[in-house]
Amino acid sequence: MDDSQPILSICTSCRDGREAEYSDVRGGTRLAKSILIKMQSRFDISFDLHGIACMSQCKRPYIATICATGRFSYMFGDLDPENPTSIDALLDFPSLYLKAPEGFLELNERPKPLQKSIFARIPSLISSTAIVIPLNM
Repeated sequence: MDDSQPILSICTSCRDGREAEYSDVRGGTRLAKSILIKMQSRFDISFDLHGIACMSQCKRPYIATICATGRFSYMFGDLDPENPTSIDALLDFPSLYLKAPEGFLELNERPKPLQKSIFARIPSLISSTAIVIPLNM
């Protein structure tokens, strides 16, 4: 694995209450499968994909995170695996992330489905972005 390559992680254990409709396959697993299927038709993939058994966001299903060395980390949720727009947004985000200084993307710079579904944006340990303010006490 390349340290500069972003990692897109999907919580595979998220439940959404629709498991009975999908042969008991959890929503998070369906999201991961939808991403894998869509990735097969894309040639611009610039990230590694990981499944995570649990990301501890059980009240807000469909969790996806992206992180890379020296870059901000993002957590998104409430993404629907049956909605192609959500899948495309997750697949489009890493290339935008790589182009942005430190991976910092303003609200309007993110794909539309990821604008309202953000749970967290966490700076890297070595961030020099202006929004990171040292608090000296």
